Amino acid sequence: MRLKLTDIMMPALSPEEVEHSRKVADLIRERVRTAGGWLSFEEFMALALYAPGLGYYSAGSCKIGPGGDFVTAPEISDLFSRCVAEPCAQVLASGGEILEIGAGTGRMAAEVLAALSARGTLPERYAILEVSADLRERQRALLARLPRELSERVVWLDRLPERPLRGVILANEVLDALPCRRFVVTEDGVRELGVAVEGEAVVECEEEADEALAAAWAALSRQLPQPLPERYESEIRLCMAPWLAGVGDCLQQGLMLLFDYGLPRAHYYHPQRLTGTLRCHFKQRVHDDPYINLGVQDITAWVDFTQVAEAARDCGLDVGGFVTQAAFLLGTGIERLVGEEADAVQQARLAGEARRLLMPGEMGEAFKVMALTRNFEEALAGFTLQDLTRSL
Repeated sequence: MRLKLTDIMMPALSPEEVEHSRKVADLIRERVRTAGGWLSFEEFMALALYAPGLGYYSAGSCKIGPGGDFVTAPEISDLFSRCVAEPCAQVLASGGEILEIGAGTGRMAAEVLAALSARGTLPERYAILEVSADLRERQRALLARLPRELSERVVWLDRLPERPLRGVILANEVLDALPCRRFVVTEDGVRELGVAVEGEAVVECEEEADEALAAAWAALSRQLPQPLPERYESEIRLCMAPWLAGVGDCLQQGLMLLFDYGLPRAHYYHPQRLTGTLRCHFKQRVHDDPYINLGVQDITAWVDFTQVAEAARDCGLDVGGFVTQAAFLLGTGIERLVGEEADAVQQARLAGEARRLLMPGEMGEAFKVMALTRNFEEALAGFTLQDLTRSL
């Protein structure tokens, strides 16, 4: 069901946000005109999120946390990051480093480093690849407060490392922000949903699917257990395979941990999911209109984890596990961590945070965790209580 804007009380934009959004809209309108009157949704989403100096993730603004647009698991509770440290410690027992892609506020990095330090398995280096100038500054400020032994291991990268690493690659809520193509099923096959300009407004517009999307749709439709109805709308990430191949090339030996909301393909493209999974986040509100608040709201879509697994195998990675967030956290000892807190008040607080991370109605079921490995055979903490790989 569509989340109609008329049903949602949207916060007003500040004067600065109004001006910034106007600049982003101007850029998109110009690109539409230059392209002949139409842009794919993938191109539109890339501009809205990543246009240098203007896109949501490229420009400075408070994105994560109570004062931002959304809250991630590391911000809900440090328990999450302490659990993430468990499989990291396994891999780093013989040395290595960590690369975190899209490190948010830096809170997960800080907690993972602290937990690894306590276990005596610190990485040689903790590298962060961050495209957001605002988030990079927040990360620097937070991680500078760590003990020197930890803070001096942190470095920031402007691009993926050229030298493959031994160790761990972390990506929490990164895949959902990769630009996607959007399509609508018709009697004759599939058409592509993109954007055009009407007056000063950026609006949705259908066009004939290009060769790449038509081929992807043909392959996808053959794999689905049942046909999709006419006018069914959804998304597909044609950039997933090249993105994962690029990141996978950075891993010589070890583990890649992916955390995101998503589904196996048969559930993602269920006939009853008529309007897809596209969602926008603005000041703690969730809605489905990507054509407003340009440049000052997040645009995401759920992850087809079957596609991730296929892309991983194509670039020589093994699927080492696929579980719900709840199963991962229980398998890495979240209950034990809560019980270790001696103070009754603090223990109650942690128990409340744990419930939010674990409960099906919160993040426990919607969010999934996938482990991709290369030259690493050991059973991983967090992937022993559940095995959803057969659903992929």
